[in-house]
Amino acid sequence: MGPELQNARWMYFKAVCFALVVLFSAAGLLLPMYSWRGLLLVCLLVWASARFYYFCFYVIERYIDPSFRFSGMGSVVGYLVRGASGRVDREIPDRRE
Repeated sequence: MGPELQNARWMYFKAVCFALVVLFSAAGLLLPMYSWRGLLLVCLLVWASARFYYFCFYVIERYIDPSFRFSGMGSVVGYLVRGASGRVDREIPDRRE
């Protein structure tokens, strides 16, 4: 896929491109038949997708199983299907110390 992206400007550019994809996709869904219900559903879709992604790539790696590193959604699904080798049910330490 190429070398790892390390330049901050390119990372910001990539983030802007993703934001544009979100905006154009939402507009494409809403403009043909605009409704408040459609707007609400698009907003919920974006919000819930972002929270799910955060859970998969931050919460699991930082709090549930710090020893595991995911390479993509496929590895997340495999990790969850396998039961995380018994790691999902373990006690999560209090990190407020």
